[in-house]
Amino acid sequence: MSLPRAVAMPTVSQAHRRLLQDCCSVLDHQTPGGLCGCCWAFRPRYKRLVDNIFPEDPEDGLVKANMEKLTFFALSAPEKLDRIAAYLSERLTRELNRHRYGYVCIAMEAMEQLLLACHCQSINLLVESFLSTLRLLLEADKPHLHILATSSFVKFANIEEDTPSYHRSYDFFVSRFSEMCHSEHEDADVRNRIRVSGIRGLQGVVRKTVDDELQVNIWEPRHMEQIVPALLVNLQQHTHTNSESPAEQTEVCFRELLGRAAYGHINNAIRPVLMHLDSHSLWEGRSFAVRCFQIIMYSIQSQHSHLVIQQLLGHLDANSRSPASVRAGIVEVLSEAAVIEATGSVGPTVLEVFNTLLRQLRQSVDYQLTGYYDNAGKHQTTSTEEKTLQDAVIKTIGSFANTLPVYQRSEVMLFIMGKIPVPGIYPALGSPNAGYHSLQPTSPVLNISNLKKEGSRMIQVMLLKSLLQVSEHYESTNLLTALPSSFLEPLLSFTLMEDAEIRLLVLSILTSLIDRRHNACRVNTASVVFNVSALELKEDRCSRQDNLFMRKHAQRLYRHVYLACKEESSGRSHYQALFTLLAVLSVELSSEEVAVDLIRLVLALQELALSNQECLSVFNRCGVHAVCAAFLNLLSQLGPPPPLQQHVAQVIESRQKDAPYLLPEDFLCDKPRLPEGELKVDEALLFVQSKMCEALTGSSYSTHAERLNTPYTPQLTDEDRLSKRKSIGDTVSLQMDMDPQYCPDTQQKPQTEQITFETLKNAIEDRGSVEEEQRRKRMQVVERFQTAPFEEIAAHCGSRTSLLQSKLDQVFDLIIRPPPSPSGHSPPRSTPLYEMKFPDLCVY
Repeated sequence: MSLPRAVAMPTVSQAHRRLLQDCCSVLDHQTPGGLCGCCWAFRPRYKRLVDNIFPEDPEDGLVKANMEKLTFFALSAPEKLDRIAAYLSERLTRELNRHRYGYVCIAMEAMEQLLLACHCQSINLLVESFLSTLRLLLEADKPHLHILATSSFVKFANIEEDTPSYHRSYDFFVSRFSEMCHSEHEDADVRNRIRVSGIRGLQGVVRKTVDDELQVNIWEPRHMEQIVPALLVNLQQHTHTNSESPAEQTEVCFRELLGRAAYGHINNAIRPVLMHLDSHSLWEGRSFAVRCFQIIMYSIQSQHSHLVIQQLLGHLDANSRSPASVRAGIVEVLSEAAVIEATGSVGPTVLEVFNTLLRQLRQSVDYQLTGYYDNAGKHQTTSTEEKTLQDAVIKTIGSFANTLPVYQRSEVMLFIMGKIPVPGIYPALGSPNAGYHSLQPTSPVLNISNLKKEGSRMIQVMLLKSLLQVSEHYESTNLLTALPSSFLEPLLSFTLMEDAEIRLLVLSILTSLIDRRHNACRVNTASVVFNVSALELKEDRCSRQDNLFMRKHAQRLYRHVYLACKEESSGRSHYQALFTLLAVLSVELSSEEVAVDLIRLVLALQELALSNQECLSVFNRCGVHAVCAAFLNLLSQLGPPPPLQQHVAQVIESRQKDAPYLLPEDFLCDKPRLPEGELKVDEALLFVQSKMCEALTGSSYSTHAERLNTPYTPQLTDEDRLSKRKSIGDTVSLQMDMDPQYCPDTQQKPQTEQITFETLKNAIEDRGSVEEEQRRKRMQVVERFQTAPFEEIAAHCGSRTSLLQSKLDQVFDLIIRPPPSPSGHSPPRSTPLYEMKFPDLCVY
């Protein structure tokens, strides 16, 4: 038999009401407050104080006067706090079981006020009962109770405790609050309230535990794998203007969480983010992934930002067999993170960052050529997707380089240059893991050999584009530092490559590195009609370091400009790039000596365009003439005396009337007008060396003007071994063995020739013919090695073996021959050491 829980007795007296309540307590197996109301005064005082805070009608709320009495009692007798908290928890449990939620809210309010009033050394007596009560509310199936418990926990989390606690556990709260963040309640408003409460609860757990080493370590992977995904799920929602939306609250909580992360906690916080983006395929959209890592980079401490970069790089390597869209999304995030990152804080492994990106670039080229992004040939990819990835990688390389100091950018450029594959010099594509032999190329025209060549060409283009990205933002006042020999020599060698795109990239890289004052954008269009004074070019005299650079590398630069003009595959963009390079050289390295050398180079290019020995088309010849005219028009306005400018203007005016196709306005346009048949240029349309020399005489250029009388001739070297041309440097050393004229008869005795003045004079006069003869002989040796069968070459080399042995014997005889005896009698010849035969026992 049991009595009803709630009995409506508006006319019953207070004594009868208390009697009924005590009977209900007895039947509910509770300790009664006293039968018939006569023993209620004998209950403990703390229980009476607790009972008095509850009103008759729960809608009236907490009885504030009685709550003040309870608070005063608790502060006066702190040893009673644990009993007060236990009894309050008991009352709350009882009211919860009776579904009297009004009294439940009153009990929670009372416990909150006691916590706020007793945040002293005795607060631990309250906390255990308080946390157990919260667990009870969170385990209920009522959303408003979950929100109530979360609000109370947040208030508790904001209390700063003076004494440590060794036995608390927040695992349940982490799990429950994370579950609330994933709420799928059918009512949208209720769902948002529950999610916001869960987010605030997680924020409270972080605040309560992150600064207390004795609390549970919230940064452990098992906790981060619950907290971070719960936050990211809500961060994906559309951001509303209402500050109470889950997305807004999530961003606040996420920033606070990351802002409190120490050095050793970054990886545990970032790893769940990467896992969440992988499992929900959020890399492909890029927008959310970029936003997520923007929050991360802005929230964490700046000195820890390189750890995020390392995590992303490692994740990029781990997804090397993923679709191109996924890899491109990760690379895009890397690029954005590098922009946010503090300057120079990429970390100690700077080159490892670029090594990873270049490795991804190489793999992307492999996938593009084979059509699959795995060795098994099961997952297909397209050229469009891989090109998107490649563009993202190149952009990211530039973004990373911009965060580095100048000296590290130089190292990065050298590092990238060392990665460019050149057949026979650097490793080419087609490694065993590239899968060339197990897969068929996407194009039936390409076989395995052509596939490797095309792969090498593509990776050359990609790495040169990466170099261009780095060089465009490279700022240095010293060209010796910006273009050291170890970087300049291989870079210039690529100007001789057969591929037109590679040559154009190299010209752009050179221009961007030399253009320290950003004048290239002002002269990026070749013309003979603009006024240089209106361009507002930033000029400066050559510094001492610039003079040293020009003395060391000027001839090499001029030589490659000259050879680049001889390429038949050059187009309008190449001639435009050549003009820009020459213009930047004349402005950045302004001096009389440089100007005279550039005029000599232009005159040599003019002769090149007129020469019939070079197999240049009419288009190429017109292009060279147009570049010469545009550059001389610019140079003549930068400081040389007026007579030079008058001569240049006269020639340009003649060309405008009779041969407009020799000027950039008619040549460097969408539809260039070229002459029909062979190109014939009158002398009146040419720049005359004698007139230019005469124009410079009597000015500050007169010291160097005499050099115009010596035509510029590029010094051909063996540098072409890095290009399409055949190498003769590897075979010159074999010339002495191959050419019989360099192998005199062994029986002839060496003849001593007296050196006289006539001998030296003849040697100087015949120097040109001798050098020409030697060059012809070298070319014969090269041709013999290129065309002769292997058996013939081997037989010829074998025939020289006996001749070499006889020469060595003669040398040994001269070495071991004893000196002549004073008596005139030669002593008996001793046995050479290498011919002596020793007993076996003497040989060790």
